[in-house]
Amino acid sequence: MVNTLESCRVLYNCALEQRKTAYKQFKISLNYNTQAKELKTLKKYVSEYKEIYSQVLQNVLLRLDDAFKKFFDRVKSGEKPGYPRFKGRGWYDSFTYPQSGFSLSDNRKGNQKLRLSKIGKVTVRLHRAIKGNIKTCMIKRELDKWHVCFACETKPEILPKTYKDAGIDVGIEKFAALSDGALIKNPQFLRESEAKLKYEQRKLSRKKKGSNSRKKQKHKLAKLHCKIKNRRNNFLHIESRKLVRSYDVIVFEDLRIKNMVKNHYLAKSISDASWAKFIKYVSYKAESAGKKVIFVNPRNTSQICSGCGAIVKKSLSVRVHKCPSCGLEIDRDVNAAINILRAGTAPGGATALAGH
Repeated sequence: MVNTLESCRVLYNCALEQRKTAYKQFKISLNYNTQAKELKTLKKYVSEYKEIYSQVLQNVLLRLDDAFKKFFDRVKSGEKPGYPRFKGRGWYDSFTYPQSGFSLSDNRKGNQKLRLSKIGKVTVRLHRAIKGNIKTCMIKRELDKWHVCFACETKPEILPKTYKDAGIDVGIEKFAALSDGALIKNPQFLRESEAKLKYEQRKLSRKKKGSNSRKKQKHKLAKLHCKIKNRRNNFLHIESRKLVRSYDVIVFEDLRIKNMVKNHYLAKSISDASWAKFIKYVSYKAESAGKKVIFVNPRNTSQICSGCGAIVKKSLSVRVHKCPSCGLEIDRDVNAAINILRAGTAPGGATALAGH
């Protein structure tokens, strides 16, 4: 599997170099079909590629083609283009069997055998039973661990209706506030481990470059970052599932998070909270469960009084909403969540919609 990853990385870089050279010297734009036709000839002269399943190699070229499509889309939309980059050692960490070339011994939970074409049989431990028909199989390396990810075609699991709706205001002090008054605490996984990260980073900076001790310390630091990421993802999955099970309609603000992280005072806290990933998890879980997710314009949601509709100006440091007009006193984020729900359920209030 290590050899397959390295060969796929080299193929990706060679295909990228070919595209760059063809356009620079001859003004010719190569595409996936052009490069895929050359694979059969390439396998005759490069022995390493004979040991790799043909569809795995084709998928490498598809990834490069997708990277160029996204590059051109960014150019058209006026974003920072970000031309596709060469993959250095250790920066190509997965390969995919897109249609065939793999099989699983059975579909029960526990240790099983996964047969990979040109590689052989590998023992895998499934963390849950596989549902539906397996369509693709991706092998991924994460530090010193290997994971297999199956993409399956399944029928939606429609959850029973609860006849309850919720507006959600995501934040930093609290991870999220709901319109019914419920609050989700912000675990701040990165902030919690910041002291340990700094300690391990200082140890790394003292190590001699190229030494084995530096490699070991670099691996130790990477494992700590990986642990933080896994804890965060687990938290996001748990909370998103709770919301989808509890509410039929979930309303979020349509936030421009890429612009928000440009604020250097809040960027680390916003990234640690992972609002975009949380909203993504809620959206796809809701679609599968037959629930609805709505996005609304965030303008003045925290300034409008949910009791009387008056505008009550307040800075970010003011955490309690006090209305001089109607006397309402409520948590600032809960007040915003109520306004978000009203905007989402009002006729024509939604700016985007996901689910069924």
